[in-house]
Amino acid sequence: MLLYANSLTGTPVLSMQSASPVGQIYSPIVDPDSLKIVAFYLVGPLINREANILDLHSVREYSKYGYVIDSIDELVGKKDVIKLSRIIDLNFALPGLKVETKKGSKLGRVTDFTVTSDDFTVAQIVVRRPLVKSFLDPELIIPRKEILEITDYKIIIKDEEKTIREKAAKEDFVPNFVNPFRKTEQPARAPARTETPDDTNIESA
Repeated sequence: MLLYANSLTGTPVLSMQSASPVGQIYSPIVDPDSLKIVAFYLVGPLINREANILDLHSVREYSKYGYVIDSIDELVGKKDVIKLSRIIDLNFALPGLKVETKKGSKLGRVTDFTVTSDDFTVAQIVVRRPLVKSFLDPELIIPRKEILEITDYKIIIKDEEKTIREKAAKEDFVPNFVNPFRKTEQPARAPARTETPDDTNIESA
């Protein structure tokens, strides 16, 4: 099953200890080397800004009600986990990156991406087309296997746009975008969020 990354925003995080929500997902932390979500920033009235990160290793269960953890003490700060600290310092975010082919053709910018529901590996990137091309075809979905290189500013794709579309047509693949944490079968896509909670004022629900 594939999930839109943006649709995970607002998903509750529940504590086994208190049997109640401790917060909700604000934005993902993606490891650019493995292209996997490894943690989430959380927000909420009980969330301490010094310990507002949920490492996915701390999640006991994924249910339709949200992520289940033992207690709020499972949340960590940036400096508490060396690997997470290294990834966070890279300030990497897929949304906003330019997308080009290896020949330099500009395809647009990443607005969202999909991940597998079992291990949160990036499966596809969703690219918003340039204005001149967006009237007939506003989005282009590019599978992970087409990614050749990722830099701080752009993603380079192996094939040209026409080839990507031809491959997609041959595969005849319709992704199953379902968020198991929401009641609706087709989740609404939330606006892309690239800043961290420390960079903006957030009114917690």
